[in-house]
Amino acid sequence: MRSVCEHDRDSVNVDRIKMTAPLPRLTAAQTAARLDVKPETVYAYVSRGLLHRERDAHGSTFDALEVEAFASGRRRVAARTPAHPTVGMPLGVVQTDVADIEDDELLYRGRRARDLIDRPFAEVVAWLWDAERLDAPDTAIGSARAVVDALPLHAGAMDRLRAALTGFAADDPLRHDTSAATLHRIGWTLLTGLPVALGGDPHPDLARSLVTAWAPGAPAPVIDAVNAALVLLIDHDLAVSTFAARVAASARADAYAAVGAALGAADSPLHISAATRTARLLTRVRRGMDPERALTEALQDGNGIPGFGHPLYRDIDDRADALFPLLGALPDGEGTMDAVARLRAVVSDRARLQPNIDLALAALVSGARLPDDAASTIFVLGRIAGWVAHIGAEYAEPAMRLRPRGEYVGP
Repeated sequence: MRSVCEHDRDSVNVDRIKMTAPLPRLTAAQTAARLDVKPETVYAYVSRGLLHRERDAHGSTFDALEVEAFASGRRRVAARTPAHPTVGMPLGVVQTDVADIEDDELLYRGRRARDLIDRPFAEVVAWLWDAERLDAPDTAIGSARAVVDALPLHAGAMDRLRAALTGFAADDPLRHDTSAATLHRIGWTLLTGLPVALGGDPHPDLARSLVTAWAPGAPAPVIDAVNAALVLLIDHDLAVSTFAARVAASARADAYAAVGAALGAADSPLHISAATRTARLLTRVRRGMDPERALTEALQDGNGIPGFGHPLYRDIDDRADALFPLLGALPDGEGTMDAVARLRAVVSDRARLQPNIDLALAALVSGARLPDDAASTIFVLGRIAGWVAHIGAEYAEPAMRLRPRGEYVGP
């Protein structure tokens, strides 16, 4: 029997008491930063009836969810062709044969990603790379684990991943060879070795190996959901981390260094770190906080609604749509999906946005009773498979082709 001081994720806490307090609002400066405009432009939107404000002795404030709905509406407007080739977004286009999104469906080399989630992650990677599996040497795992163990206790998931990567690289004197064979050996070293270096048990099933780092003896639905997530996260158009990996590979960095470049770009609030931010949002709702309050508080950092909206999809993110059906069977799946439904209802009504993969990952770690930052680790392990595929593709291109030219615009 539990003591009275114990609680679970669904227990009532002080957050419920705060529900009657006014919802936090954005200042004019925060609103301008979120919309990437000057404060004068925000007031122009107000005068045209596009945004509403409240005024008090401290100045104007704005409803955070209304601002997010306005921001998402502006993103859906087709971008005009820039008048100058170095103005606007995107600044460049890189051809790729790894992943594509057609009719709101994610494809890997022409095959639907969601059709592959029932296959072991390692099997999908072997097909994608056309390379047989080679498990990480024990000495390399030992080196990586030693570097991870030297970190302070407060180190986060991305810190541990970077540390392990450094350990693996330092143990590999042949890493500077850019042949396909060496690249794939390094890729397999990371995919099979990282779960163990981070505290998991060696296992042919990489999803199971990774999960044991947090939850030894996890039931089959947890393993199946993590495996599906790893497959769905392999690649996705040309994310900034993937481009960082290709830029490093263009300069003929070794595969560890190129993956390190990708990790640096990924560890940002608008990329993989958003998965952990979303997990914290979902945890608040599961613990009893009103979804609208949780969302408005999350929006105070100016990085948009975590877990919702993606510019590459007109509706729900295909990866989230494929993963959600697996989550109800998790140990805390029912409560988690109830919280997801409540969040979706508010965001759909107020901001007209649909879930993305970050919300599905947050629901996975919540329903599986894993730590919040497990979402980032799952994301990175899956994406390493895509980074390696792109590094190999860039090695086959002329060196330094991704070195851009600067255009001086100073005085």
